[in-house]
Amino acid sequence: MTELVKESSDRLLRLPEVRQRVGLGKTMIYELIADGRFPKPYKITPAAARWSEREIEFWIDSVKAGSDPSA
Repeated sequence: MTELVKESSDRLLRLPEVRQRVGLGKTMIYELIADGRFPKPYKITPAAARWSEREIEFWIDSVKAGSDPSA
């Protein structure tokens, strides 16, 4: 018998939700992005950027585990 694996959807998050989830401010998030240590947002229009929920969750899990998520 095979087990069904239910994958979570990959929502696109706006900056306020990303800030709330990671506990960092906008400036720190963009500094980490510039250093290659935080997931880059996806530009969906010239004026709108969104982050992958899965990538943010992976980053949070990596920080909790004490590893460098950018490695």
